Amino acid sequence: MAPRRPAELYRAPFPLYTVRLHPRRPIAITAGGGGAAKTGIRNGVHFLQLEQVGGQLSASLLHSHDTETRATMTMALADDIIAAGQDASCHILRFSLQAPEAKGGRNGEGSGEKGPRKRKGPSPAGQGSTQSQTSEVTVESLHSVRTDFSPDALQKAVRFNADCSLLVTGGADGFLRLWEFPSMKKTLEFKAHDGEIEDIALGPDNKVVTAGRDFQCCVWQRDQLVTGLRWNENLPGVPDKAYRYQACRFGAVEDNAAALRLYTVQVPHKRERRPPPCYLTKWDGKSFLPLLTRPCGTEVVSCLSVSDSGTFLGLGTVTGSVAIHVAFSLQRLYYVKEAHGIVVTDVAFVPESRRGRELLAGNEAALLSVAVDSRCKLHLLPGRRSLPVWLLLLLCAGLIVATILLLQLAFPGFL
Repeated sequence: MAPRRPAELYRAPFPLYTVRLHPRRPIAITAGGGGAAKTGIRNGVHFLQLEQVGGQLSASLLHSHDTETRATMTMALADDIIAAGQDASCHILRFSLQAPEAKGGRNGEGSGEKGPRKRKGPSPAGQGSTQSQTSEVTVESLHSVRTDFSPDALQKAVRFNADCSLLVTGGADGFLRLWEFPSMKKTLEFKAHDGEIEDIALGPDNKVVTAGRDFQCCVWQRDQLVTGLRWNENLPGVPDKAYRYQACRFGAVEDNAAALRLYTVQVPHKRERRPPPCYLTKWDGKSFLPLLTRPCGTEVVSCLSVSDSGTFLGLGTVTGSVAIHVAFSLQRLYYVKEAHGIVVTDVAFVPESRRGRELLAGNEAALLSVAVDSRCKLHLLPGRRSLPVWLLLLLCAGLIVATILLLQLAFPGFL
């Protein structure tokens, strides 16, 4: 049975480029905008309250933070700190939530900040609105540093390390820049790729993986090249320059805390009338040896996300489709063709924390997707049904008894 059409959680007044979910709070943060062009399209970061309403996950607007003429294209989240990639710079923001009784009479006016007293937003079906008192979000700007110096300057990727002591950025100029956090003092800068850096993954030992448009995917320890990945070394029919790396992410291994996996997406370098497939590759996250490669459809993949437990991979495509794959075998479990009307710019799983489990409401996974069509949509992977152990043992015992009875009927005196 094909999955139901995904519910529209939220519709923003501008194109959406990135989404993150808070690991401890039922909050989604999404951002985008129209950029510096005077088109009347605003730029902002929107904070969404997530909650279960009538057995369905609902999102409502908590706060809208105006980013003036800068559209947020990339974002990393470390507890209540946001690293927002806006044009050629990285802006460090800190947000906090205040209970309704602690507002002190503020009504959200002034300073360009909008803090609505009532939540407003579409229901899971995109209809109606929820009206209720809610916490107020305040946003403070801490730092702004330039992270790209190319003619068409644009920060394309940003990541925090595990203990949030380091921030890594990459951009259109091919340079990888490492920043001490929270001081935002630049500690290292070197050219990692000839051309744009498409994505960055940061491992628990601070090894950095970079995917570039120069057909390379590199592993770095500070500015020293550890290794270059070769996803197609066991696929002799695939030329080196036929595919480029689009995305890379580290992921945990379920039931094996000592293990680590790296996942990469390879997309065709050139568009063809009969498009060749894109590929997913799973790597050992410590030796960086390829473990498995599988095709993942002919629609060009635009973004990748890994669930907290490392069980699922979420994919978005340039044609608006969304898919969920199981990490163990890379097989596709969920797929909705053209869930969005245009390119999916980011996907993110609902965290597997206690609060996240409450939001899942019995589903095995929930994935949020955002796109240039200004919509944030929800993709649910229902829990897979399994038999209780006692029932399985009872069935096995019944099967054994039935087999013995059949043998006695067929061969009298068998026992």
